[in-house]
Amino acid sequence: MKEPVGKIFSITQENTPVPGCTISSQEFQENGYAFSYFSMAAHTDISAESYAYPKWLHVVAGTLTIYTPDGILQILQAGDSILTPRHIPIGMKADIDTIYSELTLQEESTMNDIIKEGNVFQLANLVPYQDGKIINMDIISDPKLKFVVMSLAAGTGLSEHAAPGEALVFALDGTATITYEGTPLTIHKGETIKFAAGARHAVQADDNFKMALLLTLK
Repeated sequence: MKEPVGKIFSITQENTPVPGCTISSQEFQENGYAFSYFSMAAHTDISAESYAYPKWLHVVAGTLTIYTPDGILQILQAGDSILTPRHIPIGMKADIDTIYSELTLQEESTMNDIIKEGNVFQLANLVPYQDGKIINMDIISDPKLKFVVMSLAAGTGLSEHAAPGEALVFALDGTATITYEGTPLTIHKGETIKFAAGARHAVQADDNFKMALLLTLK
């Protein structure tokens, strides 16, 4: 992964659209997976292509229209996600400045049954809050990659631990204190932080907090 470790950053601020252009920035490509950020200026378009594997798209800012040769498939707003259908040409267009992330999966990737290809969903709505509890849902669980959504009720937390691979944490709702290698950092909704493999970290929910975790495994 290319982002610096242990630093909170904003995907929106680091991927400002350029008028008339579409820009992509690949964060990583390994073990058959790829994760990238895209910024599409208003009135730009990515032509339709079909793949044997699905892609997970998540809109960070703006509005993304997903279309097929038969017409509009879905319109995604900020916070929306979609798992693209396989073997159908899919294109993207933006009527306003739009930023989204794209995770390319494998044909045999194991997805949670609640996620259906072609349907729009919000990551933050996949798990509820429950007082005093932490709720975890595996969205993707492959041997070399995991994608997880979690809710942490205010006052709960994850004690210090280390993951076996590099990870990106996306704050979906609320505020939390992430202690990374002994340094406390405050993360807010819309912000992201990268963990190095084996780095010590802990999470404490300052108020109700939801996050998504993308973990690569060796």
